[in-house]
Amino acid sequence: MGIVIPGEVKELLDGPNFAHLATLMPDGSPQSVPVWIGRDGERIIVCTGEGSLKARNTLRDARVALSVVSGTNPYEEVQLRGRVVERRPDPQLTIMDPISVKYTGKPFPFRTPEGRIALFIEVDKARYAKLPFEHTPRR
Repeated sequence: MGIVIPGEVKELLDGPNFAHLATLMPDGSPQSVPVWIGRDGERIIVCTGEGSLKARNTLRDARVALSVVSGTNPYEEVQLRGRVVERRPDPQLTIMDPISVKYTGKPFPFRTPEGRIALFIEVDKARYAKLPFEHTPRR
């Protein structure tokens, strides 16, 4: 059973903030990829193709880690660990489209429904941090 996701974590998950999803390769090495995310109650959603590396990795080993950084303040972040607890087919993109709208304002542009799935991740650990820095990189 996963945890109840704290409010400040939900705020970052619900905004159009990019996440990095880490999965485990067959040899145990980590593989990380930027992803869009959605949320269904206490679970995080990542949509992908059934043949993608992240889908294949999580079919073999459901453990994952995600990091999310605020798009407006890169010193506000969340780190999550959990596992994929459900793999739901999404041929009509009914799960993917609202996530795409969150990030782009439009439904998902690639309308090939074959093999589309949604990975539902139950969170076991969540760590939120907001550091007191101002982002002023040198150019």
